[in-house]
Amino acid sequence: MENRLKPMDAEQLREYGHKMVDFIADYYKTIENFPVLSQVEPGYLRNLLPDSAPNQPDSFQHVLDDIQAKILPGVTHWQSPNYFAYYPSNSSVAGFVGEMLSAGLNIVGFSWITSPAATELEMIVLDWLAKMLKLPEDFLSAGQGGGVIQGTASEAVLVVLLAARDKVLRRVGKDALEKLVVYASDQMHSSLQKACQIAGIHPENCRLLKATSSTNYALSPEFLSETISQDLTIGLIPFFLCATVGTTSSTAVDPLLSLGKIAKSNGMWFHVDAAYAGSACVCPEFRHYMDGVEEADSFNMNAHKWFLTNFDCSALWVKDRSALVQALSTNPEYLKNKASQANMVVDYKDWQVPLGRRFRSLKLWMVLRLYGLENLQCYIRSHIKLAKHFENLIAQDPRFEVVTPRIFSLVCFRLLPVRNDESHGNKLNHQLLDAVNSTGSAFISHTVLSGKYILRFAVGAPLTEEKHVNAAWKVLQDKATSLLAESL
Repeated sequence: MENRLKPMDAEQLREYGHKMVDFIADYYKTIENFPVLSQVEPGYLRNLLPDSAPNQPDSFQHVLDDIQAKILPGVTHWQSPNYFAYYPSNSSVAGFVGEMLSAGLNIVGFSWITSPAATELEMIVLDWLAKMLKLPEDFLSAGQGGGVIQGTASEAVLVVLLAARDKVLRRVGKDALEKLVVYASDQMHSSLQKACQIAGIHPENCRLLKATSSTNYALSPEFLSETISQDLTIGLIPFFLCATVGTTSSTAVDPLLSLGKIAKSNGMWFHVDAAYAGSACVCPEFRHYMDGVEEADSFNMNAHKWFLTNFDCSALWVKDRSALVQALSTNPEYLKNKASQANMVVDYKDWQVPLGRRFRSLKLWMVLRLYGLENLQCYIRSHIKLAKHFENLIAQDPRFEVVTPRIFSLVCFRLLPVRNDESHGNKLNHQLLDAVNSTGSAFISHTVLSGKYILRFAVGAPLTEEKHVNAAWKVLQDKATSLLAESL
């Protein structure tokens, strides 16, 4: 019984921790041996594991063997250099060790006293990141605003929507909820609709305005103004506008300055979602895509997408933190303490939906310190260069077309249909996607723009090099050749 695993023991932690780090490092060494997209069938794991937990402890080696044999086949390898689907979700050495430390300390930092360093480090690193993005000073913690780490961009849009809702209802009376209207382009991430459902905004008052190829799928300020005017005429209350820098489907960039002015003149809360493309804006040559952010009430980017910070770490900044606190704070007796009562500190429980929160600022701090701004800029630029390279490869093959202009590291493209038959084109590209992904040698995803089925190639995994882009393009070409031969 001497080797029994104790609840916590420094030497056992050292032993098991070393073995797990070795296991993970070996995984990264061999990551290209796995099919990028898991090829298992639904329910595969049920047949491989027992139907109840063990009464007696198992050995750590047995568990590691099971991970290798049973779990990894059911993993889609987001860190693979051949992963080009959705948007990236970066892991890094710095992010990993920060995550490890967070798990090791295992604090629950809902208020300042529960770990002063957790609150204060979060304020400091989000000020650092705000300065790297050249955000307006109103978003820094020294004034009325400040930053907070949320789990995802979905949580970020939800909390600012709640803050905006309560702010307007304090002005017009709480019975006006059914008259409140939210605006965004139809290219906005679906998280806005979910936030509206949770916030009690009537579904018919969630206006997702059609964006077309004529604006490269950005929201038209003229169309927005017209829609707001119509809503005001029928007695509705416009209160929230969400713009996107780098939409999910095609990295469209909404015109922030024009939209912000419309929001301001109508007394609306203006939120900017830059979940993916915000990372690129630390590079001076891409910062102009955020021009107009000075008009925003809140701004969000995901450090866990393309900024070498392990999931989850979604940075949200607000200009008026009291709006968040008024919407989300509770003050039960069992959490009262001197620092909070005296209003001397920030209690992040009042800036988010849950009470508990992890020490997520550690990993962001590690990333910023261990890489530094210059290396992070080079990292972003290298992916954009690879995406340009992929775009050039497509241009050399007349069977394919680039569908919308490439702005960052996403290329939207498709295989052209035979005889200009659009319905055949949609089927053809769907088949091409499945054919490529079932090889396991690359993973791409799709979207639909103006009724056309489009393939998305997003460069952004930390290990991706030019040879991986070339290999993925070769698979695409080979599968296209086979499909076109079949359709003749």
